[in-house]
Amino acid sequence: MRRAVLFAVMTLLILAHPAQRGAAQVLDIITAPKTLIDRAIEARSAKDILTDNRIVGDINRIMVELGTIKASTEIYEQHLLITGIFNDKASYDKFLAGVKNVKGVKKLYWHVTHMSKEEEERGEKDKTLLKWTDALALDVKVGFNLTKTRGIADVNFKVAVDSYANVYILGRARSQPEMEKVIRVARNTSGVKKLFNYAIVRP
Repeated sequence: MRRAVLFAVMTLLILAHPAQRGAAQVLDIITAPKTLIDRAIEARSAKDILTDNRIVGDINRIMVELGTIKASTEIYEQHLLITGIFNDKASYDKFLAGVKNVKGVKKLYWHVTHMSKEEEERGEKDKTLLKWTDALALDVKVGFNLTKTRGIADVNFKVAVDSYANVYILGRARSQPEMEKVIRVARNTSGVKKLFNYAIVRP
């Protein structure tokens, strides 16, 4: 669902700003129609998807209890990625403790930071931090580039972008060449500062 929404948003942006279409291109992108294999159903089992959904639900409940929406999650086969910036250290500590108690997580990739509201605002002002809308736009751009690249089964990958313009990849590549293509496309997307690849290769 998230990828579909991001794809729709990116399409509207490109149609609205045709002069900027070139910005969405990255090295070695093949714009020919995707194959049926690339559009195959998601490789995760139904059990994996249900377990992932339950884990995300548990994380969301923790955020509700803390009264915060400062964190963002992505998950694939119980490999959980969490990003975000907390302005309150007590909330940060409680959130981390809560996440560590969630059952079923096989691997936690913790990329949540703590800084004061003043530091966050200063970072956005001097452009060392992305605003939420800019991070979303970069997320959309990376996802769109993966989606339109032949040889990448984008349905098997999860993309996340944080305020530092770091891009994170979760999921599964069918081969090492597909993995290398995913890395190349994501890394060469304009605006990406650093890539964290947590995807695996499994035929």
